[in-house]
Amino acid sequence: MGVSVTRRGVLAGLGGLAGLAACGRVATPTGEVEVPAPQPGTPDPRPLAYGSDPVQYGVLHLPPGAGPVPVVVVVHGGYWRASYGLELGTPLAVDLTNRGFAAWNIEYRRVGAGGGWPATFADVAAAVDLLPDAVQKTAGGRLDLDRVVMLGHSAGGHLATWAASRDRLPDGSVAPAPRVRPVGTVAQAGVLDLVAAADQGLGGGAVVDLLGGTPVAVAGRYALGSPAALVPAAGPVVCVHGDADTVVPLDQSQRYVAAARDAQGEARLRVLPGVDHFGVIDPGHPAWVAVREEVVGLL
Repeated sequence: MGVSVTRRGVLAGLGGLAGLAACGRVATPTGEVEVPAPQPGTPDPRPLAYGSDPVQYGVLHLPPGAGPVPVVVVVHGGYWRASYGLELGTPLAVDLTNRGFAAWNIEYRRVGAGGGWPATFADVAAAVDLLPDAVQKTAGGRLDLDRVVMLGHSAGGHLATWAASRDRLPDGSVAPAPRVRPVGTVAQAGVLDLVAAADQGLGGGAVVDLLGGTPVAVAGRYALGSPAALVPAAGPVVCVHGDADTVVPLDQSQRYVAAARDAQGEARLRVLPGVDHFGVIDPGHPAWVAVREEVVGLL
């Protein structure tokens, strides 16, 4: 998929990376998160476009060396809104790269910046589908695409799990058939049951904003966009969720695991006592260690 990055998109992506290099920290709603220092010899992160919009790009992080490496697709959260971007995934991508994994940290159109239904979903699908083409070429053929794990936080957990469920979509409904089949997914405090999330008003109506209506008004979109309605996903799904999370309630993960198991899928829940919504995306927090263990276990 030979789409070149626009000048504006390159500046946006590289500007964010330069800012991270300068300050070494990323802002979250509850404070700053330290970006780990890359190992010596690590190649510079590479922004690659999967579409013509300035936010249709991802950043490839590669570990040093020449051998084949498994891949983690990192999908950031932020309730699908334009306020936050892929910088939230950068600390995780760097930490994973320091441990020998390639990380494909993706951006996508969000509500308020050209996103919503179906653009946000189509973007994530296109970003993942770029792995066998430009991303693999940029990696010098090092990506082991038989060992790909989806990883997403909050709304990114929704999108990562949805992407792992694409083969359950009717042909041509939202995105083409997937070109990469993940071996598993780790959802970090994911919004996984969109009907329940809309009914509960999570994120101040974020789900209704994403899908353009309530579960009654646009029921078909919920059927195509909610991971809980697309079970089972490709490969096991591990839901990691803190029991002190006040942003995305624990029952979102509980509902998904119950639905997946009812559909004879492989899914389980790892509850982290006393952990809030953002501990799971802080490489300095024990919660991230638990998440990383689950990623390694799937690979």
